[in-house]
Amino acid sequence: MRIAAIRAYQVDLPLHEGSYNWSGGKSVSVFDSTVVEVLADDGTSGWGEVCPLGPFYLPAYANGVRAGIRELGPHLIGMDPREIGVLNHRMDAGLQGHPYVKSGIDMACWDLLGKASGQPVCTLLGGRFGDSVTLYRAISQEAPEAMAAKVGGYWREGYRRFQLKVGGDPDVDIVRIREVSKLLGGFGEPYRLVADANTGWLQHEAMRVVRAVRDLDVYIEQPCRTYEECLAVRRNTDHPFVLDENIDSLAMLLRGHSDGAMDVVNLKISKLGGITKTRQAKDLCAALGIGMTLEDSWGGDIVTAAIAHVAHSTPEANRFTSTDFNSYVTVSIASGAPQRENGTMRAGTAPGLGIEPRMDVLGNPVLEVA
Repeated sequence: MRIAAIRAYQVDLPLHEGSYNWSGGKSVSVFDSTVVEVLADDGTSGWGEVCPLGPFYLPAYANGVRAGIRELGPHLIGMDPREIGVLNHRMDAGLQGHPYVKSGIDMACWDLLGKASGQPVCTLLGGRFGDSVTLYRAISQEAPEAMAAKVGGYWREGYRRFQLKVGGDPDVDIVRIREVSKLLGGFGEPYRLVADANTGWLQHEAMRVVRAVRDLDVYIEQPCRTYEECLAVRRNTDHPFVLDENIDSLAMLLRGHSDGAMDVVNLKISKLGGITKTRQAKDLCAALGIGMTLEDSWGGDIVTAAIAHVAHSTPEANRFTSTDFNSYVTVSIASGAPQRENGTMRAGTAPGLGIEPRMDVLGNPVLEVA
């Protein structure tokens, strides 16, 4: 089996809620997703997806995915897509950095490997832990009472884990956290609440917030932009602590563990460069006893399927939470993707990622390398 062509498709993913808002006034209403097809010489196709959270979240942007594939693709034609380690070595040699560009290609090759071997990706990643994967719901930043109302609605849909988008005015953020915490406490059932600032606070603002909510059961996620600022906040609070944007490599993961900088890390597939490198990070976290949020920056059905396989192949004790991005958007780009059931999802049992793209939705490729 050899790679005969790499194709990219562009698809818009509008949101059910109309917009998604987070720290610093950032907002997206329609996500620009790139679906990647790796076509083998036997006619089999593997599928991947990359969907940056706009151009202002991580160092990634939608047009960059497609430009990067155009640059990187010629280096990969003729390679065996099942030899994923060799392929990743070639990608890193052919294009320095830009892990998000490589993510969709890597994901598609895992899909091909699964189809070639007759196994679902989670089996190839080590096996299926547990019956299902517990999901969280991200709550877009708005007025405290509106955010609390949305938490209540998603609670009724089966979610028990919530990520509040804070990182705005610290005084308002304190109210946001308190309002939602009060609501959740009234339900009389276990829950997990994360206040995710997405780097939005200055260090002194983060210190004020963690002190003001010290009596609440809440995780603090990525309060400040730099690792050093986050570490300073971490050392001055007893809240459990999550790092996300700063953990973009094994080196940073090891540094964070050595410094005692976090209890949980957020591993995003495209941030790390694909399923292969996410697997390395998640296995290291499991060995070190670190909890993990396993997800991606954004996406539709194909990204959601990849998340489910990565999460389901992670020991349950280390699995902090994951998310089902395909339930946030109004467009379905593939059949066979996991669907939420009472706040959980399951990785498919069909070979590969277990999805079939909807070609009537994807349309014609916007680029092809052959």
